Amino acid sequence: MRKFLILLLMMAMVIGLYFLHLARDAGEFRQVLNVHPGDCRQIPGLPGSEDITVHPSGEYAFVSSDDRRSVMAGEPVPGAIFRYDLTDAGIDPINLTPDAGNDFRPHGIALHADDDGRETLFVVNHPGAPHFADPADHGGAGPDHTIEVFDVTDDGLVHRTTHSDELLISPNDVIAIDHERFYFTNDHGSRPGTVRTLEGYLRLPWSNVVYFDGDGFQVVAEGLTYANGINLSPDGQFLYVAEVTRNRVREYQRAPATGQLDERRRLDIGFGVDNIEIDPASGDLWIGGHVRLLTFVRHVNDPMIPAPSQVVRVELDADDYRVYTEFMDDGVLISGASVGAPFAGGLLVGSVFESHIVDCRWP
Repeated sequence: MRKFLILLLMMAMVIGLYFLHLARDAGEFRQVLNVHPGDCRQIPGLPGSEDITVHPSGEYAFVSSDDRRSVMAGEPVPGAIFRYDLTDAGIDPINLTPDAGNDFRPHGIALHADDDGRETLFVVNHPGAPHFADPADHGGAGPDHTIEVFDVTDDGLVHRTTHSDELLISPNDVIAIDHERFYFTNDHGSRPGTVRTLEGYLRLPWSNVVYFDGDGFQVVAEGLTYANGINLSPDGQFLYVAEVTRNRVREYQRAPATGQLDERRRLDIGFGVDNIEIDPASGDLWIGGHVRLLTFVRHVNDPMIPAPSQVVRVELDADDYRVYTEFMDDGVLISGASVGAPFAGGLLVGSVFESHIVDCRWP
């Protein structure tokens, strides 16, 4: 009996030490100081603005919007892609997908624009297995996940095609190479259920990056832990992938002819990195994410619990990098930030669940 009690005590100590280690890595002991660059205002009417990308003109941004709390409550409403004007904050956001149904639940987005004016928007969609909800309550006859492709016109968005494949296990974000080819991340390697929960809390390296070469899908990077945001350097040579629960970004050398990836280095960012935006002029990474990941999990289940938000800028050199905090909030202005998109006049901050974005204008 005594040996059994000692064994139980040792097991309890091991489990306790693991969760203490997990809480530390999740940022639960990090200090949060409000850092608001310039005049920061809440812009309503954009629920669940998980991803934002600024148009190369700098005049407006595309916003991916999905009211995830309505989906979780079993009362889904159609998601949308909004156009948000950056030249006049008084103009209401425009819904570019007003005819979308309840099976349109956009997540990560990516824009490819040519010098000749042709533009294509790629959208991660979860028609049958939404994130943060039970797929059994929402699934239908179609695929659980898709990549939707839209032509951008003067009048809005025109749907061109839908991509689905068995390799779309849990797609999170997408980045375009041209009007046909793209990469996307699977943030988990397992399907919804107990195994996926264990994968998340044990931080198992089962997620990956998948490449579509115009004809088919192939896995080009494996062994990632909760792969999330993905983006491309301005010259197309390097691919960046965020690992949320490892607080880091992996940098890959890209082979343009084949799309294959060769890992170059890992960047320790220091918090739960989510989406990655790129400054086209400097190549700096702008990363939004979660200061305290376990607090964010509580925020998922209870909107009254604020989850601190952070946006950093990462300067890259050939052999070094530097991380600067450009925005931080205790969760009152915006909770659960997932993206920070810079533009000439300031910074847009979106989140996973909030009913608004934050528009900060540089002083």
